[in-house]
Amino acid sequence: MRNTLESGNNMKIVVDINHPAHVHYFKNFIWEMEQKGHEILVTASEKDISFELLKIYNIPYTNIGSYGKGIARKIINLPILDWKMYKAVKQFNPDIFLGFGSIRAAHVSKILGKPCIALDDTEHAKWEHMLYVPFTDAILTPKCFKKDFGKKQIRYDGYTELAYLHPSYFTPNPAVLDEIGLTEDDPFIIVRFVSWQASHDVGHAGITLDNKRKAIHEFEKYGRVFITSEKPLSQEFEKYRISVSPEKMHDLLYYATLLYGESSTMASECAVLGTHAIFCDFAGRGYTDEEEKIYDLVYNFKLDESGQEESIKKAVELLQDPDLKKKGRIKQEHLLSDKIDVTAFMIWFIENYPDSVANMKNNDFSRSFK
Repeated sequence: MRNTLESGNNMKIVVDINHPAHVHYFKNFIWEMEQKGHEILVTASEKDISFELLKIYNIPYTNIGSYGKGIARKIINLPILDWKMYKAVKQFNPDIFLGFGSIRAAHVSKILGKPCIALDDTEHAKWEHMLYVPFTDAILTPKCFKKDFGKKQIRYDGYTELAYLHPSYFTPNPAVLDEIGLTEDDPFIIVRFVSWQASHDVGHAGITLDNKRKAIHEFEKYGRVFITSEKPLSQEFEKYRISVSPEKMHDLLYYATLLYGESSTMASECAVLGTHAIFCDFAGRGYTDEEEKIYDLVYNFKLDESGQEESIKKAVELLQDPDLKKKGRIKQEHLLSDKIDVTAFMIWFIENYPDSVANMKNNDFSRSFK
């Protein structure tokens, strides 16, 4: 493939969306690249609120269906979604594919003889890695990513969440607080539960019902509690459900006193926003480990009984600090001074591919985007 900057040609790019978080990862890339004259085709799967977010952000997309729930159903649907994506992009004649660990983008790009660039930050997604890595040309991961993909891997000094929460793109809007009857001085805690339906979550469950009750009871002593959940809530927790629309969640995370829950993405979002977070999971992440070790903004706990109990204790300890939010902003400045603008890096990498691979291998050009 020719270097776009040298050839003077605009590019045709397929961006694949398979999760609501991917909408955030790529929305600024899509908008910036379209402004530069490139043509973008977004393909998307129906997963939770993916379509809702795409509509909110006015991003046109082609619906190629859902993988479904459970390993057996996903295996059956793999070739079906590959075929649907092939049909969706064939006439578009793309120059390059981009996705977050996208299996179908990797497969279809190989069929069409086009390069595929993947982002990834989840070390234990072994099933996905097995299905997409062999067919992908370059894999962009944070430097703190603990898995080695070999010569295809390009490490950058940032977190995926900085593709949309970097100050270049995100300014918190306090109007969200009016919707829930709070001010910037009011303490509140966000609790996050996930569905445990991802293929890399098979065989695992989250925080127990008793510990959910215990956590909420303890946290209420220090401020309002709001719950956001991928799965249906039991009736006793319904009164805590967050009622704001999903595109305002990052504003809410910025103003929150603390996040407690099972989402690594949301914990990392809090870190880059300067909000402390408790993350409970059976497997760690390179980025949340680094956000704890270097920046002291995320605290990681296992999901065994003792880990859950310790996580609640740590949350209470943090909530007892009257200067917690102020300390979080100071830590955020440290983090942002170290990390890059990930969207700017992605734009440079795609526009200059394949020369960008050699530039990264030889001298880590990503440092130019700090």
